Amino acid sequence: MSNPATGNSVRLSLAEVEALTLNALSGSGLGLPQALSVTQSVVAAEADGIHSHGLARLPTYCEHARVGKINGKAIAVLEDGAPGIVRVDARDGFAHPAIDLGLPALVSKARKQGIAAMAVTNSYNCGVVGYHVERIAGAGLLALGFVNAPASIAPVGGRLPVFGTNPIALAVPRAEGPPLVLDQSSSVVAKSEIVVHKARGEAIPLGWALDREGQPTTDPAAALDGGTMVPSGGYKGVGLALIVELLAAWATGASLSMEASSFADNTGGPPRTGQFFIGINVGATAGNADTPARLARLLDGMASQPGVRLPGDRRLAARARTAREGIAIPAALHERIRAYAV
Repeated sequence: MSNPATGNSVRLSLAEVEALTLNALSGSGLGLPQALSVTQSVVAAEADGIHSHGLARLPTYCEHARVGKINGKAIAVLEDGAPGIVRVDARDGFAHPAIDLGLPALVSKARKQGIAAMAVTNSYNCGVVGYHVERIAGAGLLALGFVNAPASIAPVGGRLPVFGTNPIALAVPRAEGPPLVLDQSSSVVAKSEIVVHKARGEAIPLGWALDREGQPTTDPAAALDGGTMVPSGGYKGVGLALIVELLAAWATGASLSMEASSFADNTGGPPRTGQFFIGINVGATAGNADTPARLARLLDGMASQPGVRLPGDRRLAARARTAREGIAIPAALHERIRAYAV
């Protein structure tokens, strides 16, 4: 299916996205299990139309593996030291294989006890947080995910970044169809969107970011060069970022956002950020309540109103469209990724 969609882009099927990603990661020094884990996340991001976390991010992954900012062959270690806790040390590797390692134990504990948490520490970027919580919800649990990132948000009234964009995600199983997934950052927009705009030579909307002088900017380069992200809702966004920081960084023993090296360049050592996931057996917490029917009523109360869409609806629409049509990426990005392949 691979062919130029226009003079400047290449169209790929998801199978071709998978092969391209796996070859590039393997050529950059990742072990096969690690490369497969990250590849699945990249393919899922492209399938759901979240291109900023798909192939657009792959060259950075490859570069960081090549310079040693990520240990591409790291073997995560699972610790089972408390009844309701799973702890995984990613050993300076990608978060994906560490999460994959701990997820079955998290699901098992939550099903048995009603609730359980998984702390992942010393890890690198985990990609789309919604991808991970959706898998937990696919096992029948209400899922929450918290992820810290290198600092890019200053507290309201301050100038120095303390928090990352610190996303939070929720997924809940439905009686019919895939889980409902809500995934949002603590900033107005994810930082990766600014990186994508810079790569395309496009201005960013006013209100997304500030430059190093604290002034609103539409220049993505100015936002990334010492600038800061604008928190969503001001104080509310900063409050959300603090909650995520406490769970994903402080409670996991990972680097605080202001201590972590950047995900965007090759400088600094491993970021050693963290992820925190909670799985809840709602059947146990709700007792005899008809949880599927009550959830359906709640969601219908939203979706039945004209102009209202449920969280995740755009993803599901994109997933169906991508399955039919594949994706298109810039030809220059395609060639750059191919250069990393074995």
